[in-house]
Amino acid sequence: MSDYQRPLLNEKMRLIRFRMRKENLRFADEIRLIPRTLVWVVAGLFVIAQAVGQILNRLEEGFGQPDLTQVQSNWALAGVITAAAIPMACIIFLIGYISQDARRRGMNAVLWTLLVIMLLPGWLFIGFVIYFLVREPLPYHCTQCGVLVSARFNYCPGCKYNLRPTCQQCQREVGEVDHYCPHCGSEVTPQPQRQAQA
Repeated sequence: MSDYQRPLLNEKMRLIRFRMRKENLRFADEIRLIPRTLVWVVAGLFVIAQAVGQILNRLEEGFGQPDLTQVQSNWALAGVITAAAIPMACIIFLIGYISQDARRRGMNAVLWTLLVIMLLPGWLFIGFVIYFLVREPLPYHCTQCGVLVSARFNYCPGCKYNLRPTCQQCQREVGEVDHYCPHCGSEVTPQPQRQAQA
């Protein structure tokens, strides 16, 4: 990579990180992204695993009157099945979350879901780490016309409103209410307010 491309790439990554900091994500809202059908499927599989485990345990020990050791072995088997099911359920829920989150962010949901699943057996959580490091910022609505706009855009495709005010001196992004550029200190001219087009 040549030297003149490196600052451009660093500036783009800085802008993406800056825009992601504006995201106001709450854990409860993020949990709701996991599809309800997936939650019910995992719960059903857990119940089936417990039932099969208990039936096989009873077959091995016989169907006579249960004594204390049989009750203890039943509880121990239920604990082992639960301990194995919790990490597997977390992985399945993470895959479901990534599928929905990628779709919400305008990314290719099928590609990211397949990538995470393919990396899972050999590399464990590296697919999840890659996704959370490179995912796009959430799209937001244009303040002028209300069109849903990708966080990478500088101008609204619906009304040509400048979504990313910049300093005229150093060409770096500044806040919407800044009077002076935080990078070079020059005065920022306020962006003219346009009326939303009907």
